[in-house]
Amino acid sequence: MLHLAPESLAFALDSAGQAVGAVRLGAALPAALQSVFVNAPEGSAAAARGAVQDIAYRTMRRLATAEWLIAKLVKKAPPPHVGHVLACALALLVDDEASAAYTPFTVVDQAVSAIGARREFAFAKGLVNAVLRNFLREREALLNAAQADEVARWNYPAWWIEAVKRAWPDAWQTVLAAGNSQGPLTLRVNARRSTVDAYLQVLADHHIPASKAGDHAVKLAAPMPVDRIPGFEDGVVSVQDAGAQLAAQLLGVRDGMRVLDACAAPGGKTGHLLELANLQLVALESDVSRARRIGENLQRLKLEAEVRIGDAGAPAKWHDDIDQPFDRILADVPCSASGIVRRHPDIRWLRRESDIPALVAEQRRILGALWPLVKPGGELLYVTCSIFPEEGELQAQWFGNKYQDAVRLDAPGQLLPTVARAPADTSAGSDAGQLAEASDGANSDHDGFFYARFQKR
Repeated sequence: MLHLAPESLAFALDSAGQAVGAVRLGAALPAALQSVFVNAPEGSAAAARGAVQDIAYRTMRRLATAEWLIAKLVKKAPPPHVGHVLACALALLVDDEASAAYTPFTVVDQAVSAIGARREFAFAKGLVNAVLRNFLREREALLNAAQADEVARWNYPAWWIEAVKRAWPDAWQTVLAAGNSQGPLTLRVNARRSTVDAYLQVLADHHIPASKAGDHAVKLAAPMPVDRIPGFEDGVVSVQDAGAQLAAQLLGVRDGMRVLDACAAPGGKTGHLLELANLQLVALESDVSRARRIGENLQRLKLEAEVRIGDAGAPAKWHDDIDQPFDRILADVPCSASGIVRRHPDIRWLRRESDIPALVAEQRRILGALWPLVKPGGELLYVTCSIFPEEGELQAQWFGNKYQDAVRLDAPGQLLPTVARAPADTSAGSDAGQLAEASDGANSDHDGFFYARFQKR
């Protein structure tokens, strides 16, 4: 049994190491962390949660660097859990001293304690101590050497790096670097309840620095728990990336429209649509547990929609209103999620190159099934949170060529992930055009998305 104080760095390193191990076996990081917390000694999860999450997410962003260092510093691969704890420790130690979360001495000492607390791995205490101390002694030389290995340098699988190079030959380094940053906490102001300017004043009254990031978007200068965000529990604001907020705006909904939000969970875009107009809205989700989150979000916002369970690619099983097509359909389809890796850094280690053609086929299946449900004169908005053209522009071109009654309308197209140049920058763009301006990161801070809009003749 593990005997470590829940508030100790040793406990956090051991727990984060377990989560990293689960991701390496194919689990998504949020699910891996939840499993760790559920199985933690009673009463320990709350005390350790913040530190464990922080270390696990840092490690996902630096995993290839850490594993490259372990391979250089260890003659024989250690047991998996020992290797994962080492990776977590190295992910903390690669930071320069000015931005480090813990002192090097503390990291080394607590990593040794974490390994020593497990009887089956106690033999590896000396190894862990030696590896981390050797790294610190040769830190500059080792990190410089790691730069020569593209996977270790950029912390993505080799196929991912090559795919980004092919897609964005002039911006590939910027795109990869953006994915290794930590995304800001961006809020969507409920248009039924407030405005961006009014809510910024509320935040100022609470001494919370923030800036405008879009028509309905506010970016906090520093992240904080949602229970401390003014108005969150009452539905005045929701957490949603500035790029994602464009979806509801681009649909141009008006009161009385019949709207389908396909693949709707967790309900962020559903809520935004209902904040902008009084709609007959159907929120569709194939996963029952994820569909519950739509209801929870709508309840917090005090809004209503008809939530249906079903496969967007098989309307016959959930759409019995044949004589009632939709004025607008939001097709936020399953994708590689390559545009949101800064928020979900485990995705890069879970995706395989072979996933992309399979996802492209699934997207086409869904689009082909949804298009007949759009009424003449109505519109469909195709959305992915991907940076790969196969899921973006190439898919939009395929759709336009296949369906002769589809007229492509103005939309941003590809939004590459961007990072504001300075934390104090308050000039974030407030319209689709500004957000769509390449990837220079000058005025915006958003994830990667693709938007294509089609009207039925």
